[in-house]
Amino acid sequence: MSKLSHFNKDGAAHMVDVADKKATRRVAVASGRITMQPETLEKIQSGEHKKGDVLGIARIAGIMASKQTSVLVPLCHQVVLTHVDVGFEVDAAAQYVECKVRAETVDRTGIEIEALCAVQVALLTIYDMCKSVDRGMRIESVQLLYKAGGKSGEFGSY
Repeated sequence: MSKLSHFNKDGAAHMVDVADKKATRRVAVASGRITMQPETLEKIQSGEHKKGDVLGIARIAGIMASKQTSVLVPLCHQVVLTHVDVGFEVDAAAQYVECKVRAETVDRTGIEIEALCAVQVALLTIYDMCKSVDRGMRIESVQLLYKAGGKSGEFGSY
C-alpha cells in the first residue's frame, strides 16, 4: 500500500498541497442504492407520495451536496465543478432505487469525493422523504465506479 497523503512526516493530519499540480479535466462516476418496500417504491414511481416528487428533490439534494463537499469532508479541497449529473434508475423487482452521479471539473485535484457525497445525500434525501411509510429502507453499495484525470490516471469503468 502506498503512503497515505493526508498525513505529514510527523503523522499529523494535513491538507495536501496541490499548488504545483497541473489543472486537468477530471471526471468521476459513483453509484449507490436504497432498498425499500414495494409499496414505498410504488409511491415514488407514481408520484403519489404525499411529500411530492421524491426523485426530483433527491436530484437537487445530490447536486447541492456535491457543491458542499469540502465543507463536509475536513481535508477535501474545494473544487470548481463544471458539471454534475444525478440520475436514478428504479428496479421494481429488486425493490431499489439506484442513484448514479457523474461529476466533472478542470482542477488540480480529483472529483471522486464530490460524486460519492452527492450519491449519499441523494439517497439520504429519499430516506428522509419516505421514512414515514418505510423505516426499514437501506442505503447500500455506495462506490466509485470510474475516475479519470490527474496523475493517477484512469480507474474502473461505467
